[in-house]
Amino acid sequence: MKKTLKPLSIRLAKPRNPHAVAARARKAGAHRVSGSGQRHAARLALRSEIARLHPPPTH
Repeated sequence: MKKTLKPLSIRLAKPRNPHAVAARARKAGAHRVSGSGQRHAARLALRSEIARLHPPPTH
């Protein structure tokens, strides 16, 4: 007696949500400067203030 083979069924991965990928790529979230951005701006402001108050000596 000859056995018949069942058709192979391959489960494919669920397709990705293109909207979620786009949101992740542009870092969706609150519209404000991040903590590291605030620290960076504060460092720049401090350096410019120090440079303004104590200019480098000219020869």
